[in-house]
Amino acid sequence: MNHTSAASESTPIDYQEALERTLGVPFTAGNQVKVLRNGIEIFPSMLEAIRQAHSTIEFLTFIYWTGDIAQEFAEALSERARAGVQVRVILDAVGAAKMSNEWLDSMNAAGVDIAWFRPPVRWKIWEVDNRTHRKVLVCDDKVAFTGGVGISKEWEGDTRNSDEWRDTHFRIEGPAVNGVRAAFTDNWVETDRSVRDEVEQMLHAKPRDAVGSCRIQAIKTSAAVNWSPIATMFHVLLTLARHKVRIATAYFVPDSGMVRLLKETAERGVDIEILIPGPHHDERVAQLAQEDEYIPLLQAGVRMWAYQPSMMHTKTVIIDDAVACIGSANFNQRSMSKDDELALLLIDDTTVRELDGHFDEDCARATELTTEHLHRRGPLRKLLAKFVGLFRQQM
Repeated sequence: MNHTSAASESTPIDYQEALERTLGVPFTAGNQVKVLRNGIEIFPSMLEAIRQAHSTIEFLTFIYWTGDIAQEFAEALSERARAGVQVRVILDAVGAAKMSNEWLDSMNAAGVDIAWFRPPVRWKIWEVDNRTHRKVLVCDDKVAFTGGVGISKEWEGDTRNSDEWRDTHFRIEGPAVNGVRAAFTDNWVETDRSVRDEVEQMLHAKPRDAVGSCRIQAIKTSAAVNWSPIATMFHVLLTLARHKVRIATAYFVPDSGMVRLLKETAERGVDIEILIPGPHHDERVAQLAQEDEYIPLLQAGVRMWAYQPSMMHTKTVIIDDAVACIGSANFNQRSMSKDDELALLLIDDTTVRELDGHFDEDCARATELTTEHLHRRGPLRKLLAKFVGLFRQQM
């Protein structure tokens, strides 16, 4: 297959048309996106937006744990609430369970409206396994953030050592803020909260002005049984690919159908590269569960790298240097079938080039995996991999 000629046959408009027709969600034009790499860039930008908010703040996160950054967010949200800003916060009842009661009490006292998503209920056992994994911050209905970062000390810094996680987040302005805010509203309603004020605001809101050239498609998905729009999205992206696929994901646990599609995509001449965590994986069980699938993928021509400096938590997919997928979804079965997620598909040359460059830089700090390396695993590790693989659907 001639990769160059195949890629040149498809234009950004072709990708947009195909994605809209298959996923049923229109792109919005006129957006501006800023890529934020690691906590050293992510947290200052988010905190600046919070501190400059004058009317509303919507904040949704799966993880809110410990560290100076967790306290700084609590203080910033509390200060804005005391200043009269409507501050609404959704915390996943499982993901944020370790959050300090002191910070919760201070935010409540300041007037922050905190909702817990799906608190565990003994007779609703099935809900414990279906969480909101979305990460959303919207300030004054003008600027939005989403990506992979949680609010905890693990995300502080710049991957200078194994304690500082590698992650990517995004600052968004323009019409696509609607799609990000809708992901918050979706979970807010599920916590049995009213959206009366929000609807009134939207009835009197002015149309959003174009602020850039990025086109964005927002795909939000809710917990489902075995399938979700995120799974469909990944299938469509791989099927659309003509010459290159680059996947960076914290948890790479595809099901058999996705493994088959990855192999078929590689075998028809598409270069597939996958970047995953290496020795500093925060979920060793999930890492073991995926290892048996590496060998058939590598044999099909897929190239894989294991990131070495720290835990790699980034979630991006790049297709043919034309479309980038960002947001909270991993390339695993939880994101594709169990958790509420938010993914944004971007068509923007500048953003795609920047993400492509970051992928190259991360691979330079990673070790490429080979079939020989995997065959050299000890018998105990191979046995453990087969055992935990039985529970792949939970990962």
